[in-house]
Amino acid sequence: MKARLLPLILAVFLLFCGCEKAPVETEAPTGETVPTQTAPPETLPPATIENTLPVPAPEDFVRVLDYIPSARQELLYATNRNFTGQVIYDFTDAYLRYGTVKKLIAVSEDLAQLGLSLKIWDGFRPVSAQFRLWEVCPDPAFVANPQKGHSSHSRGSTVDITLVDTDGNELEMPTGFDDFSKKADRDYSDCTETAASHAELLEILMEKHGFRGYSAEWWHFSDTDEYAVEETFAPPAKS
Repeated sequence: MKARLLPLILAVFLLFCGCEKAPVETEAPTGETVPTQTAPPETLPPATIENTLPVPAPEDFVRVLDYIPSARQELLYATNRNFTGQVIYDFTDAYLRYGTVKKLIAVSEDLAQLGLSLKIWDGFRPVSAQFRLWEVCPDPAFVANPQKGHSSHSRGSTVDITLVDTDGNELEMPTGFDDFSKKADRDYSDCTETAASHAELLEILMEKHGFRGYSAEWWHFSDTDEYAVEETFAPPAKS
């Protein structure tokens, strides 16, 4: 194993032990590896502002960034930069069940100790958007057939997510979003050690706080708490 991966492994160990935080290495824009400096606990920015907002019921839908302002979002289905090449829905803010967001808050707080944060590619997906995806790509290998069952995204408790550094730069992962090759699975033996370590870090922390991953997509996580498919709520459209 390359020496540059050891700080990451140590950082995860310290998170679980509740010990002093350790720096994690990230890739500089030039490709040179540089250590991310972790600020002392008293100077770390808060990962959330949850205590300043109303406390919804677990099943209520909330805008994720209202409760996790340290997160980034880029909903690719609101653009044509997705595997369909078409816009699937018209909103640009990620929404999830509040119970699911509370678990993401815990993940974000652990990541903040490593100088990292989350980036959301997809959250709640209306049933109408799932029908739109099926219309564009009627292939059950890539898209859940809404005639036979709804996508877990339509429950508001599934999120497609990755890791970013303090400047919002995505960390190296096994593949990009919605890559349907074997490299996108959770085997990690066919990608670089750096990509594998980042994906494993994300998986470890998401599972630690109550999510389960989908074996074919390293970015896809569902809340272990079940919610019903939502057929009436629609996130506000972009202005």
